[in-house]
Amino acid sequence: MRSLVVDVPPQDRTPSVDRLARSLAGIDLPQPLLVDAARAAIAAGDPDSAPDQAQRIRRRLLAPVINGTGVLLHTNLGRAPLAWTQSAHYSNLELDLTTGERGDRQAGAPALLARACGAEAAVVVNNCAAAVMLVLAALAEGRDAVVSRGELVEIGGGFRMPDVMAWSGARLVEVGTTNRTRRTDFAAAVADPGNDVAVVVQVHQSNFRVVGYTEAPRTAELADLGPPLVADIGSGLLDSRCPWLDGGPPPWLDREPAARQTLEAGAALVTFSGDKLLGGPQAGIIAGRADLVEACRRHRLARALRPGSLVLAALQHIALAYLGADGEDIDFWRMAALTPDQLRGRLGLYDGLREVTTAATPGGGTLPGVEIESVGVAVTGDHTSRLRSLPRPIIARVIDGATIVDLRTVHPDDDAEVAAALHQVAGPVR
Repeated sequence: MRSLVVDVPPQDRTPSVDRLARSLAGIDLPQPLLVDAARAAIAAGDPDSAPDQAQRIRRRLLAPVINGTGVLLHTNLGRAPLAWTQSAHYSNLELDLTTGERGDRQAGAPALLARACGAEAAVVVNNCAAAVMLVLAALAEGRDAVVSRGELVEIGGGFRMPDVMAWSGARLVEVGTTNRTRRTDFAAAVADPGNDVAVVVQVHQSNFRVVGYTEAPRTAELADLGPPLVADIGSGLLDSRCPWLDGGPPPWLDREPAARQTLEAGAALVTFSGDKLLGGPQAGIIAGRADLVEACRRHRLARALRPGSLVLAALQHIALAYLGADGEDIDFWRMAALTPDQLRGRLGLYDGLREVTTAATPGGGTLPGVEIESVGVAVTGDHTSRLRSLPRPIIARVIDGATIVDLRTVHPDDDAEVAAALHQVAGPVR
């Protein structure tokens, strides 16, 4: 009698999504995200990779990191560091506490910033590109705006000044050349009967330099041409005298335009960022003549570009620090003003690690080519990936085959944590 052989398919041992997700309960993520990780691991044919999938999801979320790069305004790390918290309470965002009537969200922090830079008034939007667009929309929609060809810059993310102007509805009138533009070029454009010039625009070349055979008119030279002069100073230095610093302005700030001095030179409006040299949250500030600021505030785009209460509260905190001349309360300036000797005074916690002289930079598209003498510690080899994988990632640089942590951008409270991490990756000292 012939025996019957039956092929039995191998048992499917792929775990269920639910069971695999429950096995990830120790990872600090909500259950739906653990399910996503489990599904991704199963779809990849590797259920054992579920914890790694969950960690990838977790590491895409915003979290604190330690900046050891020496780049003070690191765009990838959120630019200016800002310590700001608030309790879960309502605020008088748009309530006039005196009258009990509806108030104006632009009456608080913007007014303080105007006071700090000597402007008649100010309005705040969500970034500097929005500030420029709103100014041009409010003052020059359907009319001409005159700009030097040498100032048609591209800012981060591929946004170009001609595009921002086009979105505003203003017509661009280019004058001069890439490397040389004179007052007479602007004056000719304003006087040309074929133009309907509403504003003259001056744009600070904050993220690049043109050197050699160059020429550009000063703010004061353009202020009396007739149309209002709008100066986009970009980086957000409030006052070139830096009265909030005990030692006055550091030498690396030389030639950086400041809001107060630009207005004093005759600009009708200045626009600048909140998260660069100002040291605050991401925002765009428009400051200057009250009537022009009011035109911006009342424009139909203003509501779409307005910031929320968290940004305004953080800006208010920063503005009060400036008015109180308290640079120590502005984290960016606290770090930027440190001397190399002050940084060396922290090296005791880094005993056993090699001290190096470093060159910090302002970053954030400001002061290109500027270096600030600084101090760091070094570990032989490239350990940047391992440092990034720590519970609180440490972002470092590799220079000449060594991992470098620049102490200028590390908060003193984090020295012990950074030192322990570097000792760990360095291994036992021989």
